[in-house]
Parts: sequence; C-alpha cells; structure tokens
Amino acid sequence: MFARTPQDFGLLIRARRRELGLEQRELAERVGVSRQWIVDVEKGKPRAELRLVLRTLSALELDVDVSPRDPSPKPAPNPAWNVDLDDVLNRARGKTE
Repeated sequence: MFARTPQDFGLLIRARRRELGLEQRELAERVGVSRQWIVDVEKGKPRAELRLVLRTLSALELDVDVSPRDPSPKPAPNPAWNVDLDDVLNRARGKTE
C-alpha cells in the first residue's frame, strides 16, 4: 500500500491492527502511548510525532520502504490495438468498400 498522507497512514495502521486482532488499547500498550493517541493517528492526525508513528509501524510488524517514484513515461499504446472491428469483419466476410 502506498501511504502519502496522514490519512493514508491512519488507514494503514487501523487495517493492520484489525488484521492482527488488536484492540486500540493493546496497540497503545505495545507502543507506549495512550489509546487516544492511537485513535488520533488512525483518524489521520497530521502532527503525529514521527518517532511514535515509526514505533507503531514496528509494533504492527510493518516496514517502511521509501523509494523514488518511477519518472519514466508509460509506453504508448500499441498501434495494432487501434483496429477497426467493422473493417476486420467486413474483410472476413469478403466485403470490401
């Protein structure tokens, strides 16, 4: 999953916590924060302390992978895909215009 906003991180944290069957209180204890802090982060609190967010991700057994976006342009569509189906069917039927 790509996380680019605080809300993305919050959704990721909530989804993983639930996947592991953890209550907010249990995760808070593992991280060493209050349950309210977990609630705020899961709601996408924009000013959450990075150190604690990283500790939370670690408690959820998640890694952070930071890599550059692929700047290469997407390949152009194959010209062979621009086929006039009516023309193909007419030729197959022996009809030409």
